[in-house]
Amino acid sequence: MTTETPAPPTRRPARAAVLAAVFVCAACGLVYELALVALGSYLIGDTVGQASIVLGVMVFAMGVGALAAKPLQPRAAAAFAAIELALALLGGLSVLGLYAAFAWLDLYGPALVGTAFLLGLLIGAEIPLLMVLLQRIREQAAGSAVADLFAADYVGALLGGLAFPFLLLPVFGQLKGAIVVGAVNAVAGLALVCTVFRRELGRRSRVALGAGAVVVALCLGYAWLTAHDFEVTARQQLYRDPVVHAERSRYQEIVLTRSVREVGHADTDLRLYLNGDLQFSSVDEYRYHEALVHPVLNGARGEVLVLGAGDGLAVRELLRYPDIRRITVVDLDPAVVVLARTEPQLRRLNGDAFADPRVRVVHADAFGWLRGNTARFDAIVADLPDPDETATAKLYTVEFYTLVRAALADGGRLVVQSGSPYFAPRSYWSIEASLRAAGFATLPYHVDVPSFGDWGFVLAGPGAVPPALALPADAPRLRFLDEPTLRAAATFPADRGRITVPASTLLQPRVLEYARAEWRGY
Repeated sequence: MTTETPAPPTRRPARAAVLAAVFVCAACGLVYELALVALGSYLIGDTVGQASIVLGVMVFAMGVGALAAKPLQPRAAAAFAAIELALALLGGLSVLGLYAAFAWLDLYGPALVGTAFLLGLLIGAEIPLLMVLLQRIREQAAGSAVADLFAADYVGALLGGLAFPFLLLPVFGQLKGAIVVGAVNAVAGLALVCTVFRRELGRRSRVALGAGAVVVALCLGYAWLTAHDFEVTARQQLYRDPVVHAERSRYQEIVLTRSVREVGHADTDLRLYLNGDLQFSSVDEYRYHEALVHPVLNGARGEVLVLGAGDGLAVRELLRYPDIRRITVVDLDPAVVVLARTEPQLRRLNGDAFADPRVRVVHADAFGWLRGNTARFDAIVADLPDPDETATAKLYTVEFYTLVRAALADGGRLVVQSGSPYFAPRSYWSIEASLRAAGFATLPYHVDVPSFGDWGFVLAGPGAVPPALALPADAPRLRFLDEPTLRAAATFPADRGRITVPASTLLQPRVLEYARAEWRGY
């Protein structure tokens, strides 16, 4: 048996430099992938679909890129540096370009596929060229070289995977985070070639790479300086009214718009959007929240649980009942609650609800919180985002409603905002079917909310008989809801009557499929 001769000391730094470049390039490549997936989930809302498209296209393109790199191997050093510059430019500007395609051109889908393919093509060409460079330093068995290279590659990918959500997004945001990674990508590629392999570069190659580096630096630098203004302009393009507040929290994009005065309304129209979906309009939100909250309070109501509703508007309606002792609000995103506590017009709209001592806010995922909950509540209000994303679809499943049922006190009641029985009937009746499958007796009802259209709710209680759809005897004076309106709300027209659809579960989230299909044209 023969043993491999140890590398001379002078070669060890060179090999280390190549493996370090592999490490950095792998981290950058994974960040580009995650950035495309994250942007798609923010703009489109289909996390699984976006991830499947990005990863599928990129992995395919990486295979094509690996084959395309074969003719470049005789000039591996110059080719690798050129590829890293191209990758830095494309990856660094990818989020900016896709956001522009979404905001102005309505070409996000084709632009995403094209960007993912080009990134994958360039990333796929890296490894073969790096393998050639590694072997030029010292010949070694193919298995050993591959092991060294892929070890550095996979560890680098781990670093990129951790850096994206925990460092780049919180510190730089999506636009500037991609630019930073592009700059790192360019520096890593040029540093390796211009130090370890500088003798392999001819005069023309050095001039071309130098000019390319200048172009990339200028483009990324200009993008960095104008990123904020670009984001503000592009975001405003997406909304009808002027944007008065915008931020991207850990969980979602939060946008508050305020319109000029509208005919027939004394106040301006304040609107909250989460990931582009309208949450309320101040012109008519009272219709929605009166219909959501007051019927479920017809009975014992000392302890009330609210799932979602971080804007404080449902809590405002609950606080109109002095006999409610405590309201527990479970909302995932602290940024929404902070906005509801601090934005002056939103505070006026919600009556400064979160300042009331009876209100306790818990920032947690509703599903996980219910699994650990031991308290019991007389009434539960589920005012959760629509089930058109993977993360929210689980909050409309049989498993989730089973956890909710366990949190109800004897005689307790639940109300669920359930979307539109007119625009999304299969989604609506699937939610109702899921409640029944979880052991609830249900009473569906719907009202007209001009900003949303015909909007539906489901009142439910454990057992065989649903709660009565009625206002509490001591209900305060309401602007919209009264007993005749509420009785009519339980009647569905012939063209929007009950339809038979399956319940939604964690392993088969049918409500997600329905919601995506039904809301696609709106």
